[in-house]
Order: sequence, then C-alpha cells, then structure tokens
Amino acid sequence: MFQAGSHRLTGIVTPDNESITPELRPASAVSASPRGRGRRVRRPIAAVVASVAVVGFSAALLAPTGMAVADPSVAEGAVTAYSLAEQEGQNLTVTVAGEDIAPAARGTFEVYIKPKPKPKPVVTSTEKSSGKSSGGSAGTPKYTGGGSKEEWMTAAGIAQSDWPYVDYIVSRESGWNPNATNKSSGACGLVQALPCSKVPGNGYNPVDNLRWGSGYAAGRYGGWAGAYAFWSRNHWW
Repeated sequence: MFQAGSHRLTGIVTPDNESITPELRPASAVSASPRGRGRRVRRPIAAVVASVAVVGFSAALLAPTGMAVADPSVAEGAVTAYSLAEQEGQNLTVTVAGEDIAPAARGTFEVYIKPKPKPKPVVTSTEKSSGKSSGGSAGTPKYTGGGSKEEWMTAAGIAQSDWPYVDYIVSRESGWNPNATNKSSGACGLVQALPCSKVPGNGYNPVDNLRWGSGYAAGRYGGWAGAYAFWSRNHWW
C-alpha cells in the first residue's frame, strides 16, 4: 500500500506475478469508514481467487482435448497411413567391415515353363513331286526306252492266249504308258503296281511291270483270265 499526497495507491501481486492495481480514490474517501476500508482490501483478493479459478477451469477443459489430439484412439484392425507404411517397411542391416550378416529368410516359389512344341517337318514341293513321280519309291527312274506292247508282253513271258486279257486291263489302268503314276495312291507302271516299290527291278520298266503283274494275276485270280473277269465287274483289280 502506497500513499501519495491525498491519494492512496494499493498494489497486489498474484501468485503468477501479475500485478493488480485498483483505481485511485481520495484518501478521505478511503479512511472515512472502517467498514469501507475493509471492503476495499478484500475485493482485490477475491479477484485473485477468481482468476486462479478461471485458469484452473480452463485447464480442466483443455486437458482432455489436448490428450485426444496427442494420442487419438484408433479402432483395432483399422487401416491407417501408419499401418500401411509399417507393412511396406524394410529391414536394413548395417555392420562394420569384417562382420558376417546373417541371410534373411525369404519365401520360395516354383516357376513352370511350358516346353515349346516340336515343329512339324515341312514337305517341300520338290519332295511332293518326287514322291508322286516315283510312286512311293524315291529315286526310281522313269522309262525312256522304246518298244511295243507285244514286245513287252513277249519279253515278260506272257502267253499269247492271255494277251487279250492283258491288253484289256492295261489299256484301262495306264493306257500302255510305262511312266503312268496315280497321283493319289502312288501306283505306277503299266498295270499300276501298288506300291511301286513291290516291283522287282524298276516299276516304270514295262517288262518288269508286266512280269510282276503276271505273278499278281496268278496269285490272286488264278491267271489273267480270272483277273479280266474281276476287272470287268468291279473296274479295278
């Protein structure tokens, strides 16, 4: 409490080092009544108590909010930015030189590689043409010599009594062309031997072909007459 002239100055310092200065009043007004002086002193004390109560009440209100912000409760199993970053994290091992680092355990997996299929062989046009021309016997040369059908049948040992039967069948099978070849079956020669490789010698040689035909007719039909009868009914033999 200070006194200056005709006024008294009363100053109060709070526990927080805050100074509360009441308004200036004349000294006569302050000392006029003992009751008035007592009320002037108690009012600053009440103000200090009220200030402390306000501060405490504010702290009580702000404390739960601050705790909630600093440590928010997260529901168990919820996906957050922290949980995602934790899953993507990597463990790095750093040691000084010379120390061994234990290998990290890693999962294994198997990879199945489907094998490539083997390419199929491509038949060229040359191979196709040679197969057809040879009647199934690669490298069989075509007939280039001359002669007549009578000469060929005589050389093959066919009796003249069978010539009409032979002529009938051969005329329809090959037209007496020694190099005739069936494009679909590969049969070759005068009697269209199938396969061409069965003919001893050369399947395109007319004498070799007729000689093989005589054995075929005798073995299957009993001779050229039987072969002729079968061919005339079925148009093949």
